[in-house]
Amino acid sequence: MNTEQRITRNRCLGAMISSIVVAVCVCVGVTMNLTTLYDVNFDHMGLRTFCMFTVNSNIFCGIAMMLTIPYTIDGMRKKDFHLPNWMVDFLLMGVTAVGLTFLVSLCVLAPVKGFVLIFTGSRFFLHGLCPVLAIIAFCFIITNHVISIKESLIALLPVMLYAMVYYFMVEILGPDNGGWDDFYGFFTRIPSWISLLSFMPLTFGVATVIRLLHNRSCRRHMQWMAALINAEFSDKTIREQIVYVAEGRRSEKKTGNIVIPVPLIVAMIKNSGDELDLEEACDIYLRTILQTPEADK
Repeated sequence: MNTEQRITRNRCLGAMISSIVVAVCVCVGVTMNLTTLYDVNFDHMGLRTFCMFTVNSNIFCGIAMMLTIPYTIDGMRKKDFHLPNWMVDFLLMGVTAVGLTFLVSLCVLAPVKGFVLIFTGSRFFLHGLCPVLAIIAFCFIITNHVISIKESLIALLPVMLYAMVYYFMVEILGPDNGGWDDFYGFFTRIPSWISLLSFMPLTFGVATVIRLLHNRSCRRHMQWMAALINAEFSDKTIREQIVYVAEGRRSEKKTGNIVIPVPLIVAMIKNSGDELDLEEACDIYLRTILQTPEADK
């Protein structure tokens, strides 16, 4: 097992463990809410807990984390960890949602109801632990895809959908007609226009911070990996180093899911000091992947 494959295996293992931990914590928190039929401080327990964005955002994030597990297992088997773009976007939506949950719990709910009340019991998991662990996992461990600004806009969808439902159930339908009471206080504790105008920009701000942290970790990892490869094969040219990386990923040819690691190749070229053109470097990588090894001829 070469250096790159060993590091990739450890990344897959870390991503798998962190995903499992987040998913388990979500299950514990939601189960505690479902099995608590009465709480003097909170009306929405039992099945009514699904009215709350806190619960729904955590479930969404937990599902997203669980969906990464097959990719981590496959990555350990193939020594090549890669999440498809849709999976990274799905994770960003889930992590942004719980990030907003944590921020609202910390800055809005806790000052009103008390920090001990908001961060104890099932709320310890759903308001604090799960969001923090999910943010750490996505921003520092599950990092193999640079997220664009356009992709970060997708993270607004879950919050936008819940905001529409919440507004309809609270402001239009109302509790007297089978709707919800304003349990978050977005329309009773503060003017409704402030809530309506601030939540989407706030959500985009959360998504942007998460995106920047994720991208920074991704680029730093690529630079570190490139430095290791350059140092380990300092006696070889940059073209030979690219061939070496591609030979370790020939399994992609069998699956038909060939991904050229452009950020890694860019970092390798930069570290080597070579003036190899990126297009030529990618062509070398692709041709190496597609050609049949001598042992198989």
